[in-house]
Amino acid sequence: MPAIVTEQVCRDFGPVRALDRLTIEVPSGIVFGFLGPNGAGKTTTIRILLGLLEPTKGRAVVLGHDTRTEADRIRRQSGALLEHSGLYERLTAEDNLLFCARAHGLPGKDARARIESLLTGIGLWDRRREVVGGWSRGMKHKLAVARALLPRPALVFLDEPTAGLDPLAAASLREDLADLVAREGVTVFLTTHNLAEAENLCSQVAVIREGRLVAVGSPDDLRERRSGSRIEVRGRGLDEGVVANLTARPEVVRALLEEDTLHVELTDAHTTVAHIVKALVMAGVEIEEVRRERASLEEVFVALMEENGS
Repeated sequence: MPAIVTEQVCRDFGPVRALDRLTIEVPSGIVFGFLGPNGAGKTTTIRILLGLLEPTKGRAVVLGHDTRTEADRIRRQSGALLEHSGLYERLTAEDNLLFCARAHGLPGKDARARIESLLTGIGLWDRRREVVGGWSRGMKHKLAVARALLPRPALVFLDEPTAGLDPLAAASLREDLADLVAREGVTVFLTTHNLAEAENLCSQVAVIREGRLVAVGSPDDLRERRSGSRIEVRGRGLDEGVVANLTARPEVVRALLEEDTLHVELTDAHTTVAHIVKALVMAGVEIEEVRRERASLEEVFVALMEENGS
């Protein structure tokens, strides 16, 4: 059973449509990235999936429960780290998690074993008796993630978990998160602006713009869609004259020469590369290597935003 299914979900705020016929399916046991610029509808989607907002139209099912009628059951089986960490800064790390454990009805002995396991996994066990208010932002984020995982939820929502962290703290949190998720076998619904983060953590991603779904698939699938139309040629005899002649061909969008490497973008991923190679050979180029270029997820994201702009 999928962890999340949405069917034509719309959400209006007065005259503004924040979500427009959103239809996605999130398999269980994966990290699912939900990507989009500010105002795209990411946080609104999470609030609907947690039953904190009702869709204006459409239907959402989370862990087999309808978000309109079974929101309490969804929240009992889910963990969440949203805009604010929700930590009690005058308490120690251990006391924060013990308080959370009591709220979820976890027995004392089981709770302490669970807390030790989680804090050890993120490198904070030796600092469990320190007051959280004196911690760095990165350490607080790690503790907040541990708290979301404490009751062993089937599904965890993480809304921009590394926002505002310095690169080292963000990388450390990503590494710890990947380890925790692999160990726990939990489904994670992750929103992020960090495309490298999504590329490293997510098995599947969905991209939205202005509340509309514009792409969904694995990072490799999305990169392949963009990469298929780009090739890289290395060789001798490449010059601006060759570039100009190549650019004049109808199947070539643009060509860029960098030292002995020519980057060519084609109009179609199915364009036969042999035609380009033949044209270069006839122009006197001694070709050493031809390969498809691999686009980054960030390049794919930017292209999707440009193609689906208003």
